[in-house]
Amino acid sequence: MSMQKEEKPATSPWITLAILSSLGIIAMSAETMVLPAIPDFIADLDISYQDSSWILAAILVTGAVMTPIAGKLSDIYGKKKVLLIIFSVYILGLLLGAIATNFLSLVTARVIQGIGISMFPIAFSILRDKFPPEKLAIAQGIFSSTLSGGAVIGLIIGGSIVDSFGWRATFAFMVPIAIILLAMIAKFVYVKGIDQKQLISNKASEFCCRFTHVRQDILLTENTSTYASSTSNDNTDSKQIVSKSIDIKGAITLSAAIISFLVTLQLLEKAGSNNLIQIITFSVASIVSLFIFIAVEKKAPFPLIDFKLLKNRIILSSNIINMTVGLTALMVVYQSLPILIRSPLPVGFGGDASGIAIVQLPYMIVSLIFSVASGFVVSKFGNLRPTTLGTIITTIGFFVLLIFHSTEASIAAGLVIVAIGLALMQIGSVNVVLTSTPKQFSGISLGMNLLIYLIGSSVGPVIAGIYLQTNQVFVESMSASFPSPESYNLIFLTAALISVSSIAFAILLNRSMSKWKGVPA
Repeated sequence: MSMQKEEKPATSPWITLAILSSLGIIAMSAETMVLPAIPDFIADLDISYQDSSWILAAILVTGAVMTPIAGKLSDIYGKKKVLLIIFSVYILGLLLGAIATNFLSLVTARVIQGIGISMFPIAFSILRDKFPPEKLAIAQGIFSSTLSGGAVIGLIIGGSIVDSFGWRATFAFMVPIAIILLAMIAKFVYVKGIDQKQLISNKASEFCCRFTHVRQDILLTENTSTYASSTSNDNTDSKQIVSKSIDIKGAITLSAAIISFLVTLQLLEKAGSNNLIQIITFSVASIVSLFIFIAVEKKAPFPLIDFKLLKNRIILSSNIINMTVGLTALMVVYQSLPILIRSPLPVGFGGDASGIAIVQLPYMIVSLIFSVASGFVVSKFGNLRPTTLGTIITTIGFFVLLIFHSTEASIAAGLVIVAIGLALMQIGSVNVVLTSTPKQFSGISLGMNLLIYLIGSSVGPVIAGIYLQTNQVFVESMSASFPSPESYNLIFLTAALISVSSIAFAILLNRSMSKWKGVPA
């Protein structure tokens, strides 16, 4: 039996790349346009700096839970079909954001938008099917660069939209554009149909041979057998497979663990006798939820997070490095700097929404350039050296921000250094995951990679919000309190220390890869 089923004529991989890359442009434009509006959210909705972190965290927590689920659904129902459904849900979230009237309705809209984040690993997976291995890093770099390109567009027009029409317009602006792209994907993106039983049979031996020479990776062989046996029974009903593959218990316990952990962080900021019971309750809830999640995943035939796959040192180190990218970027660039720039003198720069674009635009432009360039660098020099160099450059950049952030120009310069490092880190680490995972598990592995990235991203804004809420000073000219300079010092220092830890994981990744290459086949 032929592995490839009858299908429509294939579109050029580069045309598919251009269409799917537009997803990143639209999503990141919408997200970046929200950044200049964070101070407006705080004022218009009468919320604290701490609560404002949930405007970013809500979309990330939902995305963290949905990405592995979406990856599995795409493997079962088809990548294009699931991509179209998820993108439609994202458009609905934009519409709800445009009509939000209070903090609860806004967070609800952001939760729905978070479902849309799970479309990115599916798009990556489609590109992996379309491009040969030697061109994959280039395609990945171009795709990732559109995320930065969308951020540039969002910054350029977002400040003006907020200043002229208010924050609700930032959501409404992208809706008609997103609908047009939805129609283009439906018409022009074709995905090959695959005989799953034959594919797994052909790939299982490749999977075993590639990983079994590292001791803990022997566990992966057992996992391959689980997947192969679950799909090789001709009498197995497809609906039964689907029900087993959607890990609802894992999704619920993971959500509980993440949310209760973030709430605990916020409660610790104002620790005292009045909320001691709350702190204990949410702390216990986060720990219990985590242990239940691990227990559920170990027993699930199709787990949300495959711990056997995650135990591979190469994949684990790469995922952690990518997680630090999300954590530090969201904490500093997305949550903290818009507030610093728009806070009044002497605790801020007294700028407006458009002023945020001036400071952050160099970061976004450099991210765009280096996202493209790093794809070619990785393609030529491999994954390890760019990843390791990226961790070092990022660490230097955050220490520069810690020491020099008294002017907008010095912040912009520090952000350029950070942008170079983060681009190299992310392209290299994600490509390690791509090339180290057998093709039939690419949807699952990429979903896990983005899940871990989003978990870090959701923690970042909350940490920043705690610092901003805890360290405040009263500004007489405004008759209000604003974050003090010490709060930004703590944020930059925390980001720098997290980046130092990424260097350690880059060293571990190098050692693991050297061991893998040194073992005879």
